[in-house]
Amino acid sequence: MNEVMQVIRQHRSIRKFKNTPLTGEQIEAIVDAAQMAPSSAHMQPFSIIGVTDQELRKKIAVHSNNPPIAESGYFFIFCADLHRIKLAAGPNHQEKMGQGLSFSYFYQTAVLGAALASQNANVAAESMGLGAVMIGGINEALPELDEWLGLPDFVIPLVGLAVGVPDEFPEQKPRLPRSAVFFENRYDPDPELKAKIDSYDREIEQYYAARTNNKQKASWSGKFVAMLDKDLPLGGYTEYVRSKGFDLR
Repeated sequence: MNEVMQVIRQHRSIRKFKNTPLTGEQIEAIVDAAQMAPSSAHMQPFSIIGVTDQELRKKIAVHSNNPPIAESGYFFIFCADLHRIKLAAGPNHQEKMGQGLSFSYFYQTAVLGAALASQNANVAAESMGLGAVMIGGINEALPELDEWLGLPDFVIPLVGLAVGVPDEFPEQKPRLPRSAVFFENRYDPDPELKAKIDSYDREIEQYYAARTNNKQKASWSGKFVAMLDKDLPLGGYTEYVRSKGFDLR
């Protein structure tokens, strides 16, 4: 197994960090790796914002209920970004470009581009012996985050990446069986897939029981059923996306 595969297969989310800032060289290496992510038509539809203002990091951490944002060695925010393309078109094409970029196809392209870049950054950080955790919870404070970061139209924050020197090495969580995520030619029939999910639920329950000394016994399915039974604070997401220029047509 080569070194890249070893890094990928050793992945686990790190949420406790030592009080050690990243060096400039480490930050540049992570950003360079993110920029090498593939993108449709070489669009490169993402931007990365490094949050160095400690007070701002604390505000984001509180609003999203994610302490690693403030406690890690560095915090990146990955944004879907089509503003740069609109700007590059020049003043004579702004209206036409805005109309074209508002379609859901371009929104999806930008989201995918930012996601691929963030994964490259995560792998790069781990390859340097650093720990990292992706934080989707920044979406719980979108209007505030948008204002704090000064984001123009067609730029939407998608995910945060907290990186630093690990102060923990948690056990790796079991993944779904390969046969539940990889199919050839046709999607699995529901009865076969459900049987695999049930088996995985039992494995996850055992994992959490061992990890918490039997204080937590949660299945993979049960976790998401409980989550979706609640009123999630995401009701304004579509309105926010549209306010940024994406009509999602």
